[in-house]
Amino acid sequence: MIKPIVCEETLYLRGKIHQEDNKMKIAVLGSGNGGCAVAFDCAAAGHQVNIFDFEQFPASIAAIRNKGGITCEGELEGFQPVVYAGHEINKALDGADIIYAVGPAYSTKPFAEACKPYLRKGQIVIVCPSSCGGSIEFKNAAGLALRNKEIIVAETSTLPYAVRLLEPGKIRIFNKLKGGLFLAAVPAKHTAAVLAKVQDVYPTITAAKNILQTSLQNGNPVIHPAITLLNVGLIERTQGGFFFYEEGVTPAVGRLVEAVDKERIAIGKKLGVTVIPDPELGVMQGYMTEATYDTGFITAPGFKGVKAQSSLDYRYFNEDVGYGLVFLQKLAEQIGVATPMMSAVITIVSLIMQRDYLGEAKRTMESLGLSGYTAEELEQLLA
Repeated sequence: MIKPIVCEETLYLRGKIHQEDNKMKIAVLGSGNGGCAVAFDCAAAGHQVNIFDFEQFPASIAAIRNKGGITCEGELEGFQPVVYAGHEINKALDGADIIYAVGPAYSTKPFAEACKPYLRKGQIVIVCPSSCGGSIEFKNAAGLALRNKEIIVAETSTLPYAVRLLEPGKIRIFNKLKGGLFLAAVPAKHTAAVLAKVQDVYPTITAAKNILQTSLQNGNPVIHPAITLLNVGLIERTQGGFFFYEEGVTPAVGRLVEAVDKERIAIGKKLGVTVIPDPELGVMQGYMTEATYDTGFITAPGFKGVKAQSSLDYRYFNEDVGYGLVFLQKLAEQIGVATPMMSAVITIVSLIMQRDYLGEAKRTMESLGLSGYTAEELEQLLA
């Protein structure tokens, strides 16, 4: 049998057409450091990107619109175009294949409420990062049933980057995660389909068992509150004039981080999901070179030069305690796991901040509509 001769130009054109066929329309909600990083990276992969934010955040949107895109330096470099940058959610979502909701925990519900009238069958929403049950928070606020399959909602365990906003529309990416990035859809049977859509941009991302695993694998509630709590005097005295990890972590500080982490791991074990200890995860992600709770953080190249926050009134308490640790404590209580260290941190931070984080219950199993289920029932519900 004589095989047809195919010239190199034909092969190139076929490959190019196939490549272009795989390109999508991406909507990114959030114009902060994370949102800009996701938008830049997706555009660099050849996707058409729209970026939205609320009117109370005009500077970054205006800069992106005026420049026609986003500038990045660091591990990723260059300029990438953005098709639309604005405050009209309907324009941002029009024709979008994937919608990334990128922001802190308290942004998930407002993003979902804004999207609700414009979501369309077949779209995929990815809450990035989960910040503990973010995908369910989004579904609830968008009026989607937990097991709705017409619009798939998923979440990542963490933001895929260490990134800072240098100025509106300009970012510096210190680290794009080399591993240790997990994704799960709710229900989890749709996870593989979502992964297939995002692996061109995030080739190291892997499937989590369910959204309980992505929620538990978020290390921020483990490390940020403990380090901040044991450095409150220094933060108040210097207004953040020290390096958060290099100078803020000592062996004693590391012991508190480890104690909180062990409780998180115990919650995962009861739920039948593997939770990687935070220092091990840091090595996988490319932040750290040593999997220890003290020198691992102190010498971590990915944390080098990170300054402490200038005030205690910051997301390391307000988000990582008010949403993260409170959620974890309530989840542990529901399935019968003791968390005395988490409870102690919540209690002391509440006293320091003159707030009742536990009473505020910003995100709990009850607020997500998941209270009353046993560990086994939760596993079945989210599968």
